[in-house]
Amino acid sequence: MRKSVARLLLPLCMLVLAAHTAMAAEQAIDLATPTGTLAGTLNLPAGARVPVVLLVSGSGPTDRDGNGPVPQTRNDSIKLLAAALADAGFASVRYDKRGIAASRAAGPAESALRFDTYVDDAAAWVARLKGDPRFGPVIVLGHSEGSLVGMLAAQRAGAGAYVSIAGLARNAGAALRTQLADKLPPDLLAASNRILAALERGATDADVPPALAALYRPSVQPYLISWMKYVPAEQVVALHVPVLVVQGTTDIQVGVDEARALAKAKPDAVLAIIPGMNHVLKEVPDDPQRQMASYGDPSLPLHPKLAPAIVAFLRGVPAVSKP
Repeated sequence: MRKSVARLLLPLCMLVLAAHTAMAAEQAIDLATPTGTLAGTLNLPAGARVPVVLLVSGSGPTDRDGNGPVPQTRNDSIKLLAAALADAGFASVRYDKRGIAASRAAGPAESALRFDTYVDDAAAWVARLKGDPRFGPVIVLGHSEGSLVGMLAAQRAGAGAYVSIAGLARNAGAALRTQLADKLPPDLLAASNRILAALERGATDADVPPALAALYRPSVQPYLISWMKYVPAEQVVALHVPVLVVQGTTDIQVGVDEARALAKAKPDAVLAIIPGMNHVLKEVPDDPQRQMASYGDPSLPLHPKLAPAIVAFLRGVPAVSKP
């Protein structure tokens, strides 16, 4: 009888231990900055001097997990990616941008925020991770707007490699112009194009129609100006480290042409086009209803070809980060 009980208890103990180990792999990590602390999550698999991936989320009020503030924007895309990387033996850090979630207190007024603020933050994370003896090379992975943030941070802080997912090749103004071309009535489209032209020249525009205030309100225009001055296809050339460009074919926000142009600008980059992957990294067909539903469905797994493509690239990154 005792042997039977022991046989039952041993697997249970192993399950409890495995669950505890899985939970312990994720731990809090913070970055102190002159204007407040940024909060993040370190996913640390077993091993010494493991490569670590800094995950940079996309635009808007997106938190460390890739989620927005309402249920319709909670998809866990970045959290799922961190878990997949850990399963393959890679550490990762994902963080709440300043002004968002647990980093809210570090956020400036909207009118004072600049694109380079996010770049400086990501570069500071890279420097922090490079100085940590637990880690080998530091790789920056940026998603959507985070693609350009990560690209510039990788330049400034000397990352060991760089990964772009759903990143633009053109500047943000050109992309917005394309995205809005068939979505606005003629009068609003003309106003939008006029405002975009001013912002691309580095000037603000006070004549914003109420219907466009969410995009171009005066307090956000300085941020847009600071973002639009960068052309990703020009910036990626300055990266002298391994580069991977990833794009899904059913992404309703960023087209495959952007990825191809980004990779063309950096001829030694690896280009991975993933059929059926959408903007939130899930396997979703080009169907408007299913697309929108996926943005708020954390139960949907990552596209099955995404993590293998990234892991294959990461395993080729040199063991020592280049300065």
